[in-house]
Amino acid sequence: MADEIRLSAQTRTEFGKGAARRIRRSDMIPAVVYGHGEAPRHVTLPGHATMLAVKRENAVLTIDVEGEEVLALVKDVQREHRRREIEHVDLVLVRRGEKVEVEVAVHVEGEAAAETVVTVDHQTLSLEVDALRIPESVSVSVEGAEAGTQVLAGQVALPAGAALVTDPEALVVNVSAARTAEDLDAELAEAEGELGIERDESDADAEAEAAPATSDES
Repeated sequence: MADEIRLSAQTRTEFGKGAARRIRRSDMIPAVVYGHGEAPRHVTLPGHATMLAVKRENAVLTIDVEGEEVLALVKDVQREHRRREIEHVDLVLVRRGEKVEVEVAVHVEGEAAAETVVTVDHQTLSLEVDALRIPESVSVSVEGAEAGTQVLAGQVALPAGAALVTDPEALVVNVSAARTAEDLDAELAEAEGELGIERDESDADAEAEAAPATSDES
């Protein structure tokens, strides 16, 4: 688990767009804490500290709500469309020892074999993990992998205690042969054929004639 993140919150009594704007102007962020069958708590969080805290995916925060400490998982962060400033944060209550389902990023390591292309089909995997031991990512090595190599979700090494929720047969990483110039020409010719476009062979001849000739004269 990463270092504990602690924030102090204040109970929010003003609501609506105007109130939210006033809160943000005072370098605070509106938020709601809910879960475990409890009534939602509407609070404000310190702006800069919260911005730093939510940079990490699936951050679990220790929040002091006017003297009462609770643990909460960052569930959703709403941002302003253009400037990407945080407008609101949704937090879900968690308990020590509780299992939670989260999306964890897939990180690809290593260099595949020459003349291959590595494609990540699943950018994240759904895992069930201890709320206080959420990994920041899971790693997949493609070091030296040849074309045709495929890594399925069930083959990805998971941290101790984590359980895979994503379909184990889901394709996560695919290593394929890089396309050659001949492949691209063939695809272009096929596309032109489907559109009824006929190539003028004289174009190729003209290109050949335009190419600079080499001379054996010294």
